[in-house]
Amino acid sequence: MNVFDKIAHHYDSPKQLELANSITNEIKTHVGETSNKLVLDYGCGTGLIGLQIVNDVKEMYFVDPSQEMIHIVDQKIAELNQTNVKTVIGRFSKNHTLNIKADLIIVSLVLLHVPDTLDLLESLYQALNLGGQLIIIDFDKNEKIYHEKVHNGFVQEELKKQMAEIGFNSVSSQTFHHGKNLFMKQDASMFSLIAEK
Repeated sequence: MNVFDKIAHHYDSPKQLELANSITNEIKTHVGETSNKLVLDYGCGTGLIGLQIVNDVKEMYFVDPSQEMIHIVDQKIAELNQTNVKTVIGRFSKNHTLNIKADLIIVSLVLLHVPDTLDLLESLYQALNLGGQLIIIDFDKNEKIYHEKVHNGFVQEELKKQMAEIGFNSVSSQTFHHGKNLFMKQDASMFSLIAEK
């Protein structure tokens, strides 16, 4: 069973909701006008980020490999009577972008769970419309953390270089949030990285 299927039903804790609000506020400072945009929330979990901006966009795709996470998003969408949304259970890879093309792609706290980050970044580049924007939110590298299935964060400069090599333009990043016990029970900081195609 997918580990995220197991945690889906108790994922929306007060701490997660607070973190999602900080992340959403950061995303909103970078996106500008979105009313005519098709937005993809990749690795959306229970939709904590995407559902906060769904009313500001033309159309929203929620994509996650976890069936249970998408099931919870579907329930929330039904409760909100949202009609401009689609949910997809799936995983992007370089040769498989689920036939989705988006103007804005949000990838929040997803990269740290992806073994081959280069493959995912290349697939996101393919899924982005020309002139589109990718926003990545993740943890700064933290040497105190070790887990065989999770990256211990990322060095912003290395990630920016990798993205420029893929073909992204105007790649910029900044640390925007520090928190206690934020990442595997360690104090940590989060960054936002913005890139265009």
